[in-house]
Amino acid sequence: MIILVLAGTSDARELALRIRAAGYEVLTTVVTESAAKSMEAEGLPVLTGRLTAEDMNQLIRDKGIPLVVDATHPFAEEASKNAMSAAKLAEVPYVRFERQSLTIEQGALITTVDDYKQAAELAADKRGNIMLTTGSKTLKIFADRLVGLPDTRLIARMLPRQDNMEKCEELGIEQKNIIAMQGPFSKELNKALYDHYKVTLMITKESGKVGAVDEKLEAALEMGIPSIVIGRPELEYGTLYSEFEGVIQFINDSIQIHKEA
Repeated sequence: MIILVLAGTSDARELALRIRAAGYEVLTTVVTESAAKSMEAEGLPVLTGRLTAEDMNQLIRDKGIPLVVDATHPFAEEASKNAMSAAKLAEVPYVRFERQSLTIEQGALITTVDDYKQAAELAADKRGNIMLTTGSKTLKIFADRLVGLPDTRLIARMLPRQDNMEKCEELGIEQKNIIAMQGPFSKELNKALYDHYKVTLMITKESGKVGAVDEKLEAALEMGIPSIVIGRPELEYGTLYSEFEGVIQFINDSIQIHKEA
């Protein structure tokens, strides 16, 4: 039996390895070539590219997959919705693994908001040298609001990929305002970057401990830099675990029921 694991993060890769160690065949899916290479390095079979709900439903049926594990990034809302829809269409169990949330207290230097648009509006009110660490996917929301705004410099930190650089060019973000690096970033490196770019505001998303959010925030707090933190999308996942053991137990129980059916 092949367990389908929607992956793409370091903890998703670790979960896939744990599932394999528990005695199951695993098929992982990722969006980027970089993520695919990290799966292949561990000997994990991987499919690369975005899957619609129908694509996934077909895959589940073609491979006889009895269960879907959604271990995508906490902000990969569309991927999770597609996975839930596919599992429902194929009539197989769905389980969500999501790294634990950080407890972030609002204070003089930290403001939490519900979405990217709110973050962009708040940043436009504050102005200054704004470092954006939310990736390229939602860059347009911030560029539309902040590029060209008086007394404002938008510094975008993202993965060093060609499509990201092309997107920056299209949105009017100059090379001198791009940090193309792959994390995770230590607190010390974050502080050095904030200092180098004379950052007066940092924008991040609440991705959890593995997403190095605390290093970004700790660095900003220690330097007295205000931060805007975007909260996770609220989805009704149904079965959700933030520990690998819970997912493994769910798989064991579901497969047992499947065998007895």
